[in-house]
Amino acid sequence: MSTAAGQDTGFSMIRPVRPSDAEAICRVYNHYVLHTIVSFEEEAVAPEEMARRIEAVAAAGLPWLVLEEEAHLIGYACATPWKTRRGYRYAVESSIYLEASAGGKGHGSRLYAELLAELRRRPLRTVIGGIALPNDASVGLHEKLGFHKVAHFERVGWKCDRWVDVGYWQLSLSEGEHPPES
Repeated sequence: MSTAAGQDTGFSMIRPVRPSDAEAICRVYNHYVLHTIVSFEEEAVAPEEMARRIEAVAAAGLPWLVLEEEAHLIGYACATPWKTRRGYRYAVESSIYLEASAGGKGHGSRLYAELLAELRRRPLRTVIGGIALPNDASVGLHEKLGFHKVAHFERVGWKCDRWVDVGYWQLSLSEGEHPPES
């Protein structure tokens, strides 16, 4: 079932983001901002800022999906432009975040797979996932879905009173020498 109508499996459902989801998304994301190295943001994101980010993704024509379990938002996945220069228009960066208690239950795989399906419906070539390291769960998720590691930057981020490495994983959404048809 398409995410336009929602993908319902038992007690959980994947659907497109709504502006009213901003506060719940902040609840999920800000855990990582405030307590982990996963995001290099250092201050909690306000719902108004998250609403602006949701609008920016929509304006770029890219997907932002949420995962609800029993009508409670427990995660989200989205894509943003990789870079702003026009030559990068066929590449996007993906992000996925789940409530800390939702990990290890297959939710991330389902949500990310649906995001990738949405991206394949667009004229895109590449999706890139950046991962603050170490993060075995995120590395495993990306590789399970077909991403392969293409870069490793050492000690490029400072978070939680230490230097953090960042790796990049890439997945080709289309093949061939010419850009995808718009």
